Amino acid sequence: MAFSNTNRALRSSILLVDDDPFLAFARKSVLERRFQDVQRVADATQAFILLEDTAFIERLGLIVVALRQPGFSGPAFVRELTDRLPEKPVLVLGAPGEIAPDYRGDHVRFLPRHATSDDLLAGASGMLFGPHARVA
Repeated sequence: MAFSNTNRALRSSILLVDDDPFLAFARKSVLERRFQDVQRVADATQAFILLEDTAFIERLGLIVVALRQPGFSGPAFVRELTDRLPEKPVLVLGAPGEIAPDYRGDHVRFLPRHATSDDLLAGASGMLFGPHARVA
C-alpha cells in the first residue's frame, strides 16, 4: 500500500506560485528532480484560474507559494487557498520579514527565506509522502 501511495504522490501535480522568474525557474528545476508534473504560475490570479480546472485539482498534490511582489500575496493568498482547497497541502517559501506564525492551517508548512533547494525538496516530499503537519 505504501508503494501505491508513493507512486500516486510522484504522479501528483505540484503548483508553483512564484512571481520571480529567475527563482521560479530554479525552484521548478529542483522540484522536477523528484516530481514529474510541476506547473508554474506567476501570480495569485493565474493560480486561481488554474484552480478552476477540476481535472487539475484532482491531480494536484501540493501547492508551493513564493510570492514577494505587492498585491494579493503572502498570508492573505494562502488563507484564500486554504479556504478554497482545505485538504490540499501548501508549502510556503517565506519572503523577507515573514515568519511561520504568519501562516496558519492544518496543511500549511512554512520554510524561511534562507531555505536551500534540499530544504525545498524535503519539504515537498514530506508534504506529499508524510502527514500534512504544520511545521514552524
